[in-house]
Amino acid sequence: MIIILIRTFILYLVVLFVLRVMGKGELSKMDPFQMVILFMIAELASLPIESPDVSLLNGVTALFSLLFLQVLISVLSLKSERFKKIITGTPSILIDKGALDLREMKRLRISIDDLVEQLRLKNYPSIADLDYAVLEVNGDLSVIPTPNKRPVTPSDLSITMKEETIPMVLISDGVLYMQNLCHLGISENELKSELLKQQITHYKNVFLCYADEKKNLHIYQHNDSKNPIKHIVKEGGK
Repeated sequence: MIIILIRTFILYLVVLFVLRVMGKGELSKMDPFQMVILFMIAELASLPIESPDVSLLNGVTALFSLLFLQVLISVLSLKSERFKKIITGTPSILIDKGALDLREMKRLRISIDDLVEQLRLKNYPSIADLDYAVLEVNGDLSVIPTPNKRPVTPSDLSITMKEETIPMVLISDGVLYMQNLCHLGISENELKSELLKQQITHYKNVFLCYADEKKNLHIYQHNDSKNPIKHIVKEGGK
Protein backbone atom coordinates (compact mmCIF):
# COMPACT_ATOMS: atom_id res chain seq x y z
CA MET A 1 0.00 0.00 0.00
CA ILE A 2 2.81 2.43 0.91
CA ILE A 3 4.56 1.67 -2.38
CA ILE A 4 1.40 2.51 -4.36
CA LEU A 5 0.99 5.79 -2.46
CA ILE A 6 4.59 6.76 -3.16
CA ARG A 7 4.34 5.84 -6.85
CA THR A 8 1.08 7.77 -7.16
CA PHE A 9 2.57 10.85 -5.51
CA ILE A 10 5.66 10.77 -7.74
CA LEU A 11 3.65 10.31 -10.93
CA TYR A 12 1.25 13.08 -9.90
CA LEU A 13 4.16 15.50 -9.54
CA VAL A 14 5.64 14.39 -12.85
CA VAL A 15 2.34 14.76 -14.73
CA LEU A 16 1.75 18.15 -13.13
CA PHE A 17 5.23 19.26 -14.19
CA VAL A 18 4.68 17.98 -17.75
CA LEU A 19 1.37 19.83 -18.08
CA ARG A 20 2.86 23.02 -16.67
CA VAL A 21 5.76 22.90 -19.13
CA MET A 22 3.34 22.27 -22.00
CA GLY A 23 1.81 25.64 -21.13
CA LYS A 24 -1.66 27.12 -20.99
CA GLY A 25 -1.76 27.70 -24.74
CA GLU A 26 -1.26 24.02 -25.48
CA LEU A 27 -4.06 22.99 -23.13
CA SER A 28 -6.53 25.55 -24.43
CA LYS A 29 -6.26 24.65 -28.12
CA MET A 30 -7.24 20.98 -27.79
CA ASP A 31 -6.62 20.22 -31.45
CA PRO A 32 -6.27 16.51 -32.41
CA PHE A 33 -2.56 16.39 -31.58
CA GLN A 34 -3.05 17.89 -28.10
CA MET A 35 -5.91 15.48 -27.41
CA VAL A 36 -3.73 12.50 -28.33
CA ILE A 37 -0.93 13.75 -26.08
CA LEU A 38 -3.27 14.22 -23.11
CA PHE A 39 -4.84 10.78 -23.55
CA MET A 40 -1.40 9.18 -23.74
CA ILE A 41 -0.21 11.06 -20.65
CA ALA A 42 -3.22 9.80 -18.71
CA GLU A 43 -2.64 6.21 -19.88
CA LEU A 44 1.11 6.20 -19.25
CA ALA A 45 0.65 7.72 -15.80
CA SER A 46 -1.94 5.14 -14.79
CA LEU A 47 0.03 2.05 -15.87
CA PRO A 48 2.76 2.20 -13.17
CA ILE A 49 0.06 2.82 -10.53
CA GLU A 50 -2.23 -0.02 -11.59
CA SER A 51 0.60 -2.49 -12.27
CA PRO A 52 3.35 -2.53 -9.63
CA ASP A 53 5.37 -4.78 -11.99
CA VAL A 54 5.72 -1.86 -14.43
CA SER A 55 8.90 0.10 -13.76
CA LEU A 56 8.27 3.58 -12.35
CA LEU A 57 11.37 4.81 -14.17
CA ASN A 58 9.99 3.57 -17.49
CA GLY A 59 6.71 5.42 -16.87
CA VAL A 60 8.49 8.66 -16.00
CA THR A 61 10.77 8.30 -19.04
CA ALA A 62 7.75 7.84 -21.31
CA LEU A 63 6.07 10.94 -19.88
CA PHE A 64 9.14 13.08 -20.43
CA SER A 65 9.46 11.68 -23.95
CA LEU A 66 5.91 12.85 -24.67
CA LEU A 67 6.76 16.24 -23.21
CA PHE A 68 9.80 16.52 -25.48
CA LEU A 69 7.74 15.47 -28.50
CA GLN A 70 5.01 17.99 -27.66
CA VAL A 71 7.42 20.89 -27.24
CA LEU A 72 9.34 19.93 -30.39
CA ILE A 73 6.20 19.77 -32.54
CA SER A 74 4.91 23.04 -31.06
CA VAL A 75 8.17 24.79 -31.99
CA LEU A 76 8.12 23.30 -35.48
CA SER A 77 4.50 24.39 -35.90
CA LEU A 78 5.50 27.97 -35.09
CA LYS A 79 8.36 27.84 -37.58
CA SER A 80 6.52 26.17 -40.47
CA GLU A 81 2.94 26.89 -41.48
CA ARG A 82 2.91 23.85 -43.77
CA PHE A 83 3.98 21.57 -40.91
CA LYS A 84 1.32 23.12 -38.67
CA LYS A 85 -1.38 22.37 -41.23
CA ILE A 86 -0.28 18.73 -41.40
CA ILE A 87 -0.42 18.32 -37.62
CA THR A 88 -3.44 20.42 -36.65
CA GLY A 89 -5.34 20.81 -39.92
CA THR A 90 -7.07 23.98 -41.11
CA PRO A 91 -10.41 25.65 -40.34
CA SER A 92 -13.31 24.73 -42.63
CA ILE A 93 -15.86 27.26 -43.90
CA LEU A 94 -19.33 25.71 -43.72
CA ILE A 95 -21.32 28.87 -44.51
CA ASP A 96 -19.75 31.32 -46.94
CA LYS A 97 -21.56 34.64 -47.47
CA GLY A 98 -24.81 33.07 -46.36
CA ALA A 99 -24.49 30.01 -48.63
CA LEU A 100 -24.03 26.47 -47.33
CA ASP A 101 -20.90 24.67 -48.55
CA LEU A 102 -22.44 21.21 -48.97
CA ARG A 103 -19.25 19.73 -50.38
CA GLU A 104 -17.26 20.72 -47.28
CA MET A 105 -20.02 19.48 -44.97
CA LYS A 106 -20.06 16.14 -46.77
CA ARG A 107 -16.27 15.86 -46.55
CA LEU A 108 -16.42 16.48 -42.79
CA ARG A 109 -19.45 14.18 -42.41
CA ILE A 110 -21.56 16.96 -40.86
CA SER A 111 -25.29 16.79 -41.45
CA ILE A 112 -27.52 19.83 -41.73
CA ASP A 113 -29.13 18.81 -38.42
CA ASP A 114 -25.74 18.84 -36.71
CA LEU A 115 -24.98 22.29 -38.11
CA VAL A 116 -28.36 23.75 -37.14
CA GLU A 117 -27.98 22.33 -33.63
CA GLN A 118 -24.62 24.05 -33.19
CA LEU A 119 -26.03 27.30 -34.55
CA ARG A 120 -28.87 27.16 -32.02
CA LEU A 121 -26.29 26.76 -29.25
CA LYS A 122 -24.69 29.96 -30.58
CA ASN A 123 -28.12 31.70 -30.41
CA TYR A 124 -28.51 31.83 -34.19
CA PRO A 125 -31.40 29.46 -35.02
CA SER A 126 -31.69 30.68 -38.62
CA ILE A 127 -28.99 30.13 -41.23
CA ALA A 128 -30.22 33.27 -42.99
CA ASP A 129 -28.88 35.33 -40.04
CA LEU A 130 -25.27 34.37 -40.80
CA ASP A 131 -22.62 35.54 -43.21
CA TYR A 132 -20.06 32.93 -42.23
CA ALA A 133 -19.75 29.80 -40.09
CA VAL A 134 -16.29 28.32 -39.61
CA LEU A 135 -15.46 24.98 -38.02
CA GLU A 136 -12.20 25.55 -36.17
CA VAL A 137 -9.44 22.95 -35.85
CA ASN A 138 -10.42 22.30 -32.22
CA GLY A 139 -13.98 21.40 -33.26
CA ASP A 140 -15.60 24.64 -32.13
CA LEU A 141 -17.93 26.51 -34.48
CA SER A 142 -17.31 30.22 -35.02
CA VAL A 143 -20.15 32.28 -36.46
CA ILE A 144 -20.23 35.75 -38.00
CA PRO A 145 -23.78 37.12 -38.31
CA THR A 146 -25.00 39.44 -41.02
CA PRO A 147 -24.63 43.16 -40.27
CA ASN A 148 -28.36 43.48 -39.52
CA LYS A 149 -28.17 40.72 -36.90
CA ARG A 150 -25.05 41.86 -35.08
CA PRO A 151 -25.40 43.41 -31.61
CA VAL A 152 -25.40 47.20 -31.53
CA THR A 153 -22.17 48.66 -30.16
CA PRO A 154 -21.50 52.15 -28.71
CA SER A 155 -19.52 53.02 -31.87
CA ASP A 156 -22.61 52.28 -33.99
CA LEU A 157 -24.44 54.93 -31.95
CA SER A 158 -21.47 57.33 -32.00
CA ILE A 159 -21.14 57.05 -28.23
CA THR A 160 -17.71 57.53 -26.70
CA MET A 161 -17.10 55.17 -23.81
CA LYS A 162 -14.69 55.80 -20.96
CA GLU A 163 -11.63 53.58 -20.72
CA GLU A 164 -12.17 50.56 -18.49
CA THR A 165 -9.81 48.18 -16.74
CA ILE A 166 -9.96 44.48 -16.03
CA PRO A 167 -11.72 43.61 -12.74
CA MET A 168 -9.26 42.33 -10.15
CA VAL A 169 -9.41 40.80 -6.69
CA LEU A 170 -7.49 42.86 -4.13
CA ILE A 171 -8.25 40.93 -0.95
CA SER A 172 -9.46 37.34 -0.72
CA ASP A 173 -10.28 35.81 2.66
CA GLY A 174 -7.99 38.24 4.46
CA VAL A 175 -5.05 37.92 2.05
CA LEU A 176 -3.86 41.04 0.20
CA TYR A 177 -3.03 40.67 -3.52
CA MET A 178 -0.29 43.30 -3.77
CA GLN A 179 0.44 42.62 -7.45
CA ASN A 180 -3.17 43.36 -8.45
CA LEU A 181 -3.13 46.48 -6.32
CA CYS A 182 -0.04 47.78 -8.13
CA HIS A 183 -1.52 46.88 -11.52
CA LEU A 184 -4.53 49.12 -10.83
CA GLY A 185 -2.33 51.98 -9.63
CA ILE A 186 -3.79 51.94 -6.11
CA SER A 187 -1.45 52.24 -3.15
CA GLU A 188 -1.85 50.10 -0.05
CA ASN A 189 -2.37 53.25 2.03
CA GLU A 190 -5.28 54.29 -0.19
CA LEU A 191 -6.84 50.86 0.23
CA LYS A 192 -6.39 50.94 4.00
CA SER A 193 -7.96 54.41 4.09
CA GLU A 194 -11.04 53.16 2.26
CA LEU A 195 -11.29 50.18 4.59
CA LEU A 196 -11.10 52.44 7.64
CA LYS A 197 -14.09 54.37 6.34
CA GLN A 198 -16.02 51.14 6.79
CA GLN A 199 -14.52 50.56 10.26
CA ILE A 200 -12.33 47.75 8.92
CA THR A 201 -8.91 47.78 10.56
CA HIS A 202 -7.50 44.42 9.46
CA TYR A 203 -7.44 42.53 6.18
CA LYS A 204 -8.56 39.41 8.05
CA ASN A 205 -11.96 41.06 8.50
CA VAL A 206 -12.44 41.21 4.71
CA PHE A 207 -13.96 38.20 2.99
CA LEU A 208 -13.55 39.71 -0.47
CA CYS A 209 -12.50 43.05 -1.93
CA TYR A 210 -12.31 43.60 -5.66
CA ALA A 211 -12.15 46.49 -8.11
CA ASP A 212 -14.57 46.40 -11.04
CA GLU A 213 -13.95 47.67 -14.57
CA LYS A 214 -14.55 51.27 -13.42
CA LYS A 215 -12.20 50.86 -10.43
CA ASN A 216 -15.10 50.90 -8.00
CA LEU A 217 -14.12 49.00 -4.88
CA HIS A 218 -16.53 46.35 -3.64
CA ILE A 219 -16.00 45.00 -0.13
CA TYR A 220 -17.59 41.92 1.36
CA GLN A 221 -17.01 41.99 5.09
CA HIS A 222 -16.92 38.97 7.39
CA ASN A 223 -19.83 38.74 9.80
CA ASP A 224 -21.75 36.16 11.78
CA SER A 225 -24.35 35.43 9.09
CA LYS A 226 -23.87 33.10 6.14
CA ASN A 227 -23.87 35.93 3.60
CA PRO A 228 -21.23 38.68 3.88
CA ILE A 229 -22.31 42.33 3.72
CA LYS A 230 -21.53 44.21 0.53
CA HIS A 231 -20.23 47.79 0.51
CA ILE A 232 -19.13 50.03 -2.35
CA VAL A 233 -16.63 52.40 -0.81
CA LYS A 234 -14.77 53.94 -3.70
CA GLU A 235 -16.44 54.96 -6.94
CA GLY A 236 -14.98 55.87 -10.29
CA GLY A 237 -11.36 55.53 -9.14
CA LYS A 238 -11.66 58.73 -7.08
